Amino acid sequence: MAGASVQWLTGMGFALIAVPALVLLLGPAEGVALANCGAGAICALGLTGGGWRRVRFAAMVPLVAASACTVPAGTWVAARLPEPVLLAGTGTLVSLAVLLVMAGMRVPALNGVKGALTAGAAGGFMNSSAGVGGPPVSLYAVNAGWTVREFVPNAQFYGIVVNAFSVAANGVPRLHTSLWTLALAGMAAGAFIGRALATRVPERGARLLVLLLALAGGLSTLAKGAWEL
Repeated sequence: MAGASVQWLTGMGFALIAVPALVLLLGPAEGVALANCGAGAICALGLTGGGWRRVRFAAMVPLVAASACTVPAGTWVAARLPEPVLLAGTGTLVSLAVLLVMAGMRVPALNGVKGALTAGAAGGFMNSSAGVGGPPVSLYAVNAGWTVREFVPNAQFYGIVVNAFSVAANGVPRLHTSLWTLALAGMAAGAFIGRALATRVPERGARLLVLLLALAGGLSTLAKGAWEL
């Protein structure tokens, strides 16, 4: 519910908010797989109503092509690491990604086609291994000078594709019907809440809140992994 709320409110943040909690509740494998399913679905819904027309398909080709190459590598690595290491690794990736996005860093290596390939490859690996593939694309967008209006539909398109790749690689989580029902109900309630708040909450403040919540979740997951180690 929290992830869907912030996604509808700001156009980003579902995985950053949901992944740390889902990983702590369900374990790394099932938590990441459920986050992949949820993120792909909510990105697809976000593009309904004309959002597709704002997608820069030519610019997205190197991003999604590179992610297709690295998603299997992320799945392979995650399958071979002990659970405490995965928890610590997921928490570290989420925390570092949030800090980089908050800093709005400009990285020369993320310019042009090479930058798109780098961001797409990093996003694919992170998405299949830790469930958070959006931050590298966010950094690419910062370096490309995209506005928020330009970024959101393109990030959603990338989210659909990279999560489809990740679900194909990781599989659908093996959850009881009651858990699927709870997840779907939470996402539906979150979408309603996010839409209701969209006209009342300043976008800048909402995005900062998303990042701070994601950072708290990432650090909590890192701490649990480190404790179990």
